[in-house]
Amino acid sequence: MLSPLRTVTATRYAEALREGGSLPGLIEADDDGMYVTKFRGAGQGEKALVAEVVAGELARALGLPVPELVVVDVDPALAAAEPDPEIQELIQASPGLNLGMDFLPGSLPFTAGSAIDPALAADIVWFDALITNVDRTHRNPNLLLWHKQTWLIDHGAAFFRQHAYRPLSDSAHEPMPMLGEHVLLGVAGSIEEADERLGSRAVAAVGEAVARVPPQWLGANPASRRGDFAAFLTQRLARPRTFLKEIERARG
Repeated sequence: MLSPLRTVTATRYAEALREGGSLPGLIEADDDGMYVTKFRGAGQGEKALVAEVVAGELARALGLPVPELVVVDVDPALAAAEPDPEIQELIQASPGLNLGMDFLPGSLPFTAGSAIDPALAADIVWFDALITNVDRTHRNPNLLLWHKQTWLIDHGAAFFRQHAYRPLSDSAHEPMPMLGEHVLLGVAGSIEEADERLGSRAVAAVGEAVARVPPQWLGANPASRRGDFAAFLTQRLARPRTFLKEIERARG
């Protein structure tokens, strides 16, 4: 039986992380862990949390390094200890289940000069094209260097067409914008070989990745939302995979 994401209870709001528009915070939890937490009450709400889980758990199934994702149960009473009114409002607007990512202490941001294996770079480009992640650019790589490894973080902008007023799966074969701006495109190895490494594993992992999303974030009909995400990924993974040609065109 598939286990759900681990749930922890927030005990302290430690620090605001003012990068990006979602105003994540560093939260201490009852397991003594520290988690970079995205809140339900932030700008793009629960849809960004859904994207984080589906993308993160799919990446993990493919062997890509992603910090552990957890569900962070937040009591709005935590807001009373915060002097910043903006943070107070965010915590008060986010009671219950929020999304946390294991904090990597001492990690460094990935830069244009950071070394990375070309095969791993190709795998990340392939993965981002699959999930339509438009937020891995030179301006904001969303990659960290920790313990001599490159880690993938922040997938809230993936599946960006879920914010439209139509099923996500209706856009499965639409071109992905901004591929040419991907931070790893110029150093990536063979995309065809990446597809051979990851394609069948991704097909097998779709169901479990979608199933890990807490139903509380999926609106009035969680089964329908899960089915829509699964259909989107299944259609993008169907051969011939059109996003492979898009990557090569972007490189050309």
